[in-house]
Amino acid sequence: MIKIDRTTKNILVVSFGFLLLFTAFGGLQSIQSSLNSDQGLGLASLSVIYGALILSSMFLPPIMIKYFGCKWTIVISMCCYVTFSIGNFYPSWYTLIPTAIILGTGGAPLWSAKCTYLTTCGYRYAKDHNKIGENIVNQYFGTFFLIFQSSSVWGNLLSSLIFQYTSAKANITDEIISYCGPNNCPQYDLKTARNVTSTQHSMSVIYTLSGVYTGVGIGGVLLVAFFLDHLNEQDGKQFKRKEINVLSTFVATFTQLKDVRQCLLIVMTMYSGFEQGFLAGDYTKAYVTCTIGIQFVGYVMICFGASNSIFSMIFGRMSRYTGRMPLFAFGTFTHLATIIAMFLWHPRPDQLPVYFVFPFLWGMVDAVWQTQTNALYGVLFLENKEAAFANYRLWESVGFVTAFAYANFLCIKIKLIILVIVLILGMVLYGIVEYIEYIRANDESSQSSHSISKIIHDEHPETKKQGEVEEEVKEETETTDVKSIDENDAEK
Repeated sequence: MIKIDRTTKNILVVSFGFLLLFTAFGGLQSIQSSLNSDQGLGLASLSVIYGALILSSMFLPPIMIKYFGCKWTIVISMCCYVTFSIGNFYPSWYTLIPTAIILGTGGAPLWSAKCTYLTTCGYRYAKDHNKIGENIVNQYFGTFFLIFQSSSVWGNLLSSLIFQYTSAKANITDEIISYCGPNNCPQYDLKTARNVTSTQHSMSVIYTLSGVYTGVGIGGVLLVAFFLDHLNEQDGKQFKRKEINVLSTFVATFTQLKDVRQCLLIVMTMYSGFEQGFLAGDYTKAYVTCTIGIQFVGYVMICFGASNSIFSMIFGRMSRYTGRMPLFAFGTFTHLATIIAMFLWHPRPDQLPVYFVFPFLWGMVDAVWQTQTNALYGVLFLENKEAAFANYRLWESVGFVTAFAYANFLCIKIKLIILVIVLILGMVLYGIVEYIEYIRANDESSQSSHSISKIIHDEHPETKKQGEVEEEVKEETETTDVKSIDENDAEK
C-alpha cells in the first residue's frame, strides 16, 4: 500500500477540489454564449463575473485569509461558484447576473488562498527536508495544474454529450464560410448565423445539465471541507498577526504596485486573460461554430484542456532543470507562430484535424503561462504573497474583461494583432524583471563575499599581506632605536 505524506495529500485535495469545481464552471462558461444567447445574456454574465472579480481582488483576499484562514476561504469561495450553476436552472437577467456577481466576488479570495496555501506548503516542505523552496513550489503548481486543467476535458465532455443529439446542422455554403476564421467580423454575424448549428434546448435538458454541474461543484466543496488540513500553527499565526483594516486592505493591491517588478509584470499577467478569452470566445465562435457547428466546441475545448493538463505537469518538473526563462521563451515563440498561423488559415469543414491542432498548441503554451507565472509571483513576492496573488487575479481578470468587452466590436484579424502586441510587450517587460533580479542577486552575492572576507581578515591577522607585516616590523624597530638613544642621553 502506497503511503502519501500529509503535504502531498493536501496538494491533491486542493487540486481535485478545484477539478470538480471548475468542471462545473468551465463547462458552463464554454457554452454560455450559445446556451443563453438571447440579448447577449450569456456574454453579459461572463463580463459581470470578471468585473466583480476585479473589484474583489482589490480588498477581499487578505481579509478573508486573515479571519478565515486559507482552508475556509477556499471553501466559502467555492460555494460562491456553485451559486452560478444553480442560477442556470432558470436562466434570466434576474438569476444569472446576481449569481455572476456572487461568483466573481468569491473568485479572487479563492485563487489567492489557493496560491498562498501551495506556496506556504512548498516552502515549509523545502525547509523541513533541506530542499530548494523555489523548486518545490514549481513542482506543486505543476501538480495542481496537471489535475486542475483537466477540468476542461470533463466539463466540455459533459456538455458535448448532452447536446450532441439535439443539434441540427444548417446548410453550409462557400459564401458563408468566407466570413469565418480570420475574416470574421461582428457585422457578419447575421450571415454566419445561418451556418451555426441551431439547437432547441428543452427545459429537461437545461435541468439535467444544471443539475449535473451543481452536483459536481458541491462535491468539490465537500472534498475540501472534510479532507483539507489547515496550515500548521506557525503559518496560521503569521496570517492572524497581520493588522488589516478595510481602507488599508482596499489599497493593498495598489500598494503592492510600489514594487517596480509588480508593475512590469502587469502586461504579461493581462496577456493570460487575453489569450484565454480569445480561445474560449473567439476561436470557438469564428473558427469552430462558424464552419463545423456548435456540437464540436466541447470536443475542441477538451483538446485544449488535455494539452494544458499534461504540459502543466511536464513544465512544472522541467523548470527545476531549465529555470523559468527558457520556458517563457519557448512559450512566446510558440504562441507567436500559432497566432500567425491562425491569421493565415482559412478554415473549411474538410480540414477537421486542423481544428484540434490550434487548441492543442494553445493549451501547451497556456501551461507555461499558468505554471511559471504563478510560481514567479510566489518566488518574487514571498513576503507579500496575498497582495501579490491578488494583483495576479486582478490583472488577469482585466485581460478577460477587456477581451470580452471588445468581442462584439472588433474583427478577428484585429484581435490577433492585439494578441501579438500584448505578448511581445509583456515578454520584454518580463525580461526587465529578470534583469533586475540578476543584478540584485549579484549585489547580494558581492556583499556576502565581502562580509566573509572581512570576518576572515579580522579573525586571522596572520593572513595580512607580507608588505604590511614588514612595514609594521620596520616601524617597531625604529621605535626601539629611538627609545634606546633617549635612554643613553638620559644616563649622560
